[in-house]
Amino acid sequence: MSQRGIVLYLQIHQPYRVRPYSVFDTGTSHNYFDSNEETDWNNQRVFNKVADKSYRPMGRLLTQLLSTYPEFRISLGISGTFIEQAREWAPDLLDTFRALVDTGRVEILAETYHHSLSFFYSRDEFERQVELHQSLVFETFGVLPRVFRNTELAYNDELAQWAEQKGYVGILAEGWDPVLEWRSPNYIYQPYGTSSTALLLKNYRLSDDIAFRFSNKAWAEWPLTSQKFHEWATSALSGDQQILNLFMDFETFGEHQWEDTGIFTFFEQFIDAWSHEADSTFYTTSEAIAAHQPVDTISMPHTVTWADSGRDLSAWTGNKLQRESLRYLYSLEQDILRTEDDQLIADWRHLQTSDHFYYMCTKGFNDGDVHAYFSPYNSPYIAFLYYLNAIRDLRWRLHVHHRTGGLSG
Repeated sequence: MSQRGIVLYLQIHQPYRVRPYSVFDTGTSHNYFDSNEETDWNNQRVFNKVADKSYRPMGRLLTQLLSTYPEFRISLGISGTFIEQAREWAPDLLDTFRALVDTGRVEILAETYHHSLSFFYSRDEFERQVELHQSLVFETFGVLPRVFRNTELAYNDELAQWAEQKGYVGILAEGWDPVLEWRSPNYIYQPYGTSSTALLLKNYRLSDDIAFRFSNKAWAEWPLTSQKFHEWATSALSGDQQILNLFMDFETFGEHQWEDTGIFTFFEQFIDAWSHEADSTFYTTSEAIAAHQPVDTISMPHTVTWADSGRDLSAWTGNKLQRESLRYLYSLEQDILRTEDDQLIADWRHLQTSDHFYYMCTKGFNDGDVHAYFSPYNSPYIAFLYYLNAIRDLRWRLHVHHRTGGLSG
């Protein structure tokens, strides 16, 4: 009989934020992302800040835990834009992650290189980005991903069927109540329309207790101790329930939840407690799939994500600013690719990163507060204006390229 286990998945990503790019920059400066100002849209500054607060200390802690507990395992998603920035500004981080992967107990998942929503706008571009990411992961870590995770956990039946056709053994999604109905997220499921790909569903309640509520003193369960969370995890895997999927951002540790909240100590103590739990273990995503059989089929004909209260795509597509930006962006695809201009194509792809559209969200209440927390801009309208000016410049560069038959600058 297979052991019950925890599947811990952490997503590592940093976008290239658009700098204050005015209409007067279009046609004259093609630098959309680099800023010398010491602000939250200075990508190098942000990256180095998060590296010191989160990536380095959590990397050290994971190294220690893997050394101390032979059963400990973890799965990571690492976007191509993170790897690009780490290569330029913090190569020591890649050395740390390589050492983690070399233990054989840290799995890297497949995703889009540019953390984009391309699956919903251009299947060809989506597949190109998945292939680019696979090549980069192999080049950087020497492994080929076997499990797929789409940007922002955006999932539907069609994506699962695509993943099976491409040979992935599993795919991740949100364990959303309206989809699950009476069922528990703590099992392996079969995606609708597939025969050999497994579905792992995030236990969003327990995941979000760590990712979002850990330092909230107004939360009825604050403070969250490792002992309390261990009891919850044990209860979640009562009876014949198989796996507890804890999915969250890597930056939860040290950046979203600061060190002085006790997040690192909490995590270390919880891993220690679970490691000593009888008949319990940790799994990577592919190990969980190998250890357990699906108990039922799950269908998600409509896209489900892990963002906002609606768990749909509205965090990125909910208003006209976002929809128009996405329409303009993907309408350029064929013209951009035909130029064979590496810099132009790279800029276009960096503008596909989902964060740009997230910053344009105009929702209110709790959802709006979360968007505002992550945004480096004073308002979603400012984010839209800078972004649209960059799109205008892309179109200007295309015009110059077609007129001269040369590079766009």
